[in-house]
Amino acid sequence: MRSGRASRLASLLGTALLATACSGEPNTSAPTVTASAGSEESPTPEPSTPSSSGSTPDAPSGPPEVTATIAEGLAVPWGIAFLPDGSALVTERDTERVLLVPGDGSVQEVGRIDSAAPEGEGGLMGVALSPDFAQDQRVFFYLTTAEDNRIVRATYDGSGIADVEPILTGIPKGFIHDGGRLAFGPDGFLYASTGETGEPDLAQDRGSLAGKVLRITADGEPAPGNPGGTPVFTWGHRNVQGLAFDDTDRLWASEFGDSTFDELNLIEQGTNYGWPEVEGRAESGGTGFTDPQVVWRTSEASPSGLAFLDGSLWLGALRGTRLWRVPVDGARAGQPRDFFVGDYGRLRTVATAPDGTLWVTTSNRDGRGEPAARDDRILQVTP
Repeated sequence: MRSGRASRLASLLGTALLATACSGEPNTSAPTVTASAGSEESPTPEPSTPSSSGSTPDAPSGPPEVTATIAEGLAVPWGIAFLPDGSALVTERDTERVLLVPGDGSVQEVGRIDSAAPEGEGGLMGVALSPDFAQDQRVFFYLTTAEDNRIVRATYDGSGIADVEPILTGIPKGFIHDGGRLAFGPDGFLYASTGETGEPDLAQDRGSLAGKVLRITADGEPAPGNPGGTPVFTWGHRNVQGLAFDDTDRLWASEFGDSTFDELNLIEQGTNYGWPEVEGRAESGGTGFTDPQVVWRTSEASPSGLAFLDGSLWLGALRGTRLWRVPVDGARAGQPRDFFVGDYGRLRTVATAPDGTLWVTTSNRDGRGEPAARDDRILQVTP
């Protein structure tokens, strides 16, 4: 495990190296979790959870299967939000388009967010429906503009996106590490993940919205109870691109590491997750940083989307080109197992569909993959 000093030295290697690492091209290949049969390597086993008493929760038996192609011919599908009828609104990062995807193979453009200015890892990213969507028809988007990253609110009446208005602006933007995931919590507040834009010290700066998990109201105000009365809920993050609530309302996040360890974190209010002082787990106690529940070598993960289904978290891996299943038992994560290693290329987003399946997007047209003829695709995965 690298020390905080080593992490700082690594971060000074420059933006080019950071871009390579965060987006799935790190400079290491030695894994740290026990991968399942079918993995590209035979890693050395390492506990996937912090030291604790009791047994580690086990993953359910049996592999998942890809049972359908929901859509194909897309360009970096990034966010998925399911409508009451089971269809979904899907964002494309690099085109500014919002798509209606019914699940029958058809795709319809229902709007564009013209203020989006795609560049590098930024563009039109996360999407989330209002908890009261049936009444207010509100949809929320996370996007990169020419000036910043921001969260906007719009309406969708079944025919098109309209009434786009910003509710939270001034989130720092970068060519890399723009975060971008949105999720409404069981408390009714909107959670958003941000990146530190390749400027590691922003993650520890409580006055910056970069390198954080934010919690806000539907009007963009800090949610009541946030530490310091700001939108910041947790800090010390490098680049979180996955947020998921489990069946006991706990929030989990997947986070890109630098060159050594990617992370799965249990998100708890007012907590510091250590970047850039620590990458992965801290070497000793008393640091004031919260350790991740699971760490991976960056060659095995480079994690993006995250979803919860049937007692497990499901995590899409970009450089790792696989789908990870991580069983959870309360506040503890168990041993990960990987599937579809190399079969579909880079996997970006994972979402739980109303019918109990997963929708998993490929990200092979993002400039770092090798697109197949039908890419990018949304795959239906049956656990």
